[in-house]
Amino acid sequence: MLLLNLQNGPQPCQHLDLSFKMENFDASLSPYFRALLGPRDTRVKGWFLLDNYIPTFICTAIYLLVVWLGPKYMKTRQPFSCRGILVVYNLGLTLLSLFMFYELVTGVWENNYNYFCQGTRSAGEADMKIIEVLWWYYFSKLIEFMDTFFFILRKNNHQITVLHVYHHATMLNIWWFVMNWVPCGHSYFGATLNSFIHVLMYSYYGLSSIPSMRPYLWWKKYITQGQLLQFVLTIIQTSCGVIWPCTFPLGWLYFQIGYMISLIALFTNFYIQTYNKKSASRRKERLREHQNGSVAAVNGHTTSFSSLENNVKLRKQRKD
Repeated sequence: MLLLNLQNGPQPCQHLDLSFKMENFDASLSPYFRALLGPRDTRVKGWFLLDNYIPTFICTAIYLLVVWLGPKYMKTRQPFSCRGILVVYNLGLTLLSLFMFYELVTGVWENNYNYFCQGTRSAGEADMKIIEVLWWYYFSKLIEFMDTFFFILRKNNHQITVLHVYHHATMLNIWWFVMNWVPCGHSYFGATLNSFIHVLMYSYYGLSSIPSMRPYLWWKKYITQGQLLQFVLTIIQTSCGVIWPCTFPLGWLYFQIGYMISLIALFTNFYIQTYNKKSASRRKERLREHQNGSVAAVNGHTTSFSSLENNVKLRKQRKD
């Protein structure tokens, strides 16, 4: 019996030892978190992924590792289509975003939240509805790691930009801290706007994965404009909490303003690189083709220059 215990014992012991070390490591971080951020909100104690920071940190580390190694692995392999999975995935995130947007809007309206500043304990039990929805918002940031994984599998590496990785990697971690310290109150605003933008964005991605729908999709540029508008509105609303403070911690408001500024800078650069420069290059190309008397074709559709060439041909035929 002793030999049997010695042979079979190490595996559970090792597992317990690893778990114990992780708990100790998380416990060692807690005093620093408490010193910087104050006491945790006890209303989320025991909620999935929220007790310890380690799982969120590990998920982010794995995400960054896949971002680094994934394109190298796919370099010599054929891209995957993923069409059917993408339709289901994007539809699922569209519905989840719509659910979160609706629940946050109705929760804020029913609980008479203050637009200028709302504390984390000023609505009593009514705050629990907001907390529950915001947990789904936090968890959705983990699901959204799949955006990048699909880019890698389809070998769309040009879409894995610094902005894309920065936004995905930071949001999950930021919202772990938000859920543990300020899981309601003034935290609702940015999540509400972002959920609405994601309804538009994931519905667009879902439809664009169907080839027959692509010619009818015209609002990608306006989604980016909507994202920039959401960051500006969030800064304005957060600044209201600084100017007319309540019981919501000021440190979180300053952090959110700084984070929004970083996103505005990155998204503005993305917008300029993607749309303004492309528009300028298209105008130059069309001018050059017009000067050369050639037919311009954009995305497989002939432009109005084709009618110009046809007119020239007709005139030549009349002279003959």
